[in-house]
Amino acid sequence: MEIIPKTKKHLGLFGVFALATGATLSSGFFLLPSFATQIAGPAVVLAYLIAGLLLIPPMLSKIELGTAMPRSGGEYYFLSRSLGPMVGTIGGLGIWLALLLKTSFALVGMTAYIQLFFPEGTSDTLFTLIALVLVVFFGGLNLLGAKKTTSFQIILVVLLLALLGWFLVAGSIQIRPANFSNFLGKGSENILSAAGLVFISYVGVTKVISVAGEIKNPERNLPLGLFLAIGTAITVYIVGLLVMVGVSGTEGLSLVDGRINLTPVSTVAAAITGSTTGAYIMAIAAILAFLSVANAGILSASRYPLAMSRDHLIPASLRKVDEKGTPIIGIIVSSGLIIVAILFLDPLKIAKLASAFQLLMFTLLCMSVIVMRETKLDSYDPGFRAPFYPWLQIVGTMSCISIIFVMGWMPVLFSTGIVIIGITWYFLYARKRVDRYGAIYHVFERLGRKRFAALDSELREILKEKGLRAHDPFDEIVAKARVIDAPTEASFEDIVSSAAEELSALLPTTATALSDGFLEGTRVGATPVTGGVALPHLRVPNIEQPLMVIARSREGISINIGDVFGEQHEEQAIHAIFFLISPESDPSQHLRLLAQLAGHVDQEGFMAKWLSASTNQELKEILLREDRFMALRLEVGTSTEPLIGAPIRSLLFPEDCLVAMIHRRGHMVIPRGSTQLEEHDQLTIIGDEQGIVSLKEQFKTNFSSN
Repeated sequence: MEIIPKTKKHLGLFGVFALATGATLSSGFFLLPSFATQIAGPAVVLAYLIAGLLLIPPMLSKIELGTAMPRSGGEYYFLSRSLGPMVGTIGGLGIWLALLLKTSFALVGMTAYIQLFFPEGTSDTLFTLIALVLVVFFGGLNLLGAKKTTSFQIILVVLLLALLGWFLVAGSIQIRPANFSNFLGKGSENILSAAGLVFISYVGVTKVISVAGEIKNPERNLPLGLFLAIGTAITVYIVGLLVMVGVSGTEGLSLVDGRINLTPVSTVAAAITGSTTGAYIMAIAAILAFLSVANAGILSASRYPLAMSRDHLIPASLRKVDEKGTPIIGIIVSSGLIIVAILFLDPLKIAKLASAFQLLMFTLLCMSVIVMRETKLDSYDPGFRAPFYPWLQIVGTMSCISIIFVMGWMPVLFSTGIVIIGITWYFLYARKRVDRYGAIYHVFERLGRKRFAALDSELREILKEKGLRAHDPFDEIVAKARVIDAPTEASFEDIVSSAAEELSALLPTTATALSDGFLEGTRVGATPVTGGVALPHLRVPNIEQPLMVIARSREGISINIGDVFGEQHEEQAIHAIFFLISPESDPSQHLRLLAQLAGHVDQEGFMAKWLSASTNQELKEILLREDRFMALRLEVGTSTEPLIGAPIRSLLFPEDCLVAMIHRRGHMVIPRGSTQLEEHDQLTIIGDEQGIVSLKEQFKTNFSSN
């Protein structure tokens, strides 16, 4: 099997926020208000609000997909896994092109603001040269890795928001209500048309999803970062438009000397300060905004060829990453194409056409959520689920299609051309190299058609990488698990029978039923077996909490296991067997628990620790998460001496920290509130990360961890 290096997880919450916000507050705020005001008049404020609300359905859908499948490539990955490789090819190539054009547009579009610092008549060649130098700079910055790129992005966004904050506060004081007279005078049709024009202003907020594979704790940081970003963007746009119209009026905002105003924010800022000082301040803000778009654009764009190359849809050279997980070739190629666009195309015009294609992708992404939900795959386990399913997705699909047609026939024609190019590339190059189907075939399976079983495996691997959720009771399950140290010459069937007896005492089912279920799962290939470890598992009705039995065979046993094709083979030297039982009603949690167990097994040195453990407590501690447990030995003359003789109920441990096990004179003692602690007791304490850190600091001379 080909081993593909993975990108590293560098991005935290503020990094997600900075990339999303920086990719949003650019032309929509610093350029488009002039054009939109000509169409909608003072109701341009309403047009921006409508556009922001229309973004919510596709944005929530993308967040759901992003938390279920946090992989580099964003929309491409979602489309290919849900609707199949042909749609993925169309989406990947098209969105990559659209991002390149948007980045080119940002670098060329800021020329109007840069010109404020140069005398009239300065050659356009100078501004083109500046744009090219910036492409090289940002390309080089991205080559240093996502961490460096994001750090620079954070600086840009903090400075930008500081200047925007001054503009919004200072401008709000000078708003003249008379400038909003005849608010709806342009009519509802023009207001909706303006909303279609400025809708694309918000699209950048979701581009950070293309680097979802590099986000730490994506189930938390991705949705929270995007919600903060879209809230910031809508606030800046709405309050900003109120200031622009309220200070300068529609005429002063949209026209200068009878021509369209390409620097509306600087015009309003000059009016606020009564001098050119304000114009220069907001020109700096505009330049920062366009630079942040360019920086985030190259970062996002370079992940599309990386993801597509990994799926063999484009040449293999584009999947190369360095030791930091940076897609080197993808960055170089993306930067080169941006340079070509600046030199030989008109990014200002073409980028507007590419916006329609992005709306088409939003439509398909809303459909992707419907497809993924209808697959009923247990391994599709998003950390955030879009509400009001499927009506939210239906509204998102209809609104995006409507906006495309509002934009006119040229954008539709441009999008059609991209679709044709994508289909042609797929059939001429990619089809013969790809053995993959989308999740939509799992829906067809209900009708007796084919499915792509590897998708379920891929989603399970993602579950393993994402890890547990805060409410998953993994450590509690391990702490309460029964332990079987198998005698010499015990067979797999003997161990299964013993585990079933242990579990049946706690479950509303018989030992025979459990034993048959475990053995049948092994025969049909449902039991993961790898690296000397087996994970028999079942889901049963009418139970509230998962349960586990841990079994060890020092000598090793052999297991006859099957696969999905009914073939049998023997796995030998199995030393660890984890029998997991979960409620039938929560299949996703069941898979997360299995994935966590599999993750421990994969850790270097696991088997050596497993075979050398001398007590049941040590066996369990091997499975516990190091940041969620500590082993504490009670000794006179140490920081733990005050605990000796105290009942457990009197211990002043942090909230959510509890004594899970007590090892006393070679035996395991079940801890109860009345249990009195004795000298030489070894306690296993589990709890949340913060509480465990506090306890380790308090008893730092008396704790150890494996």
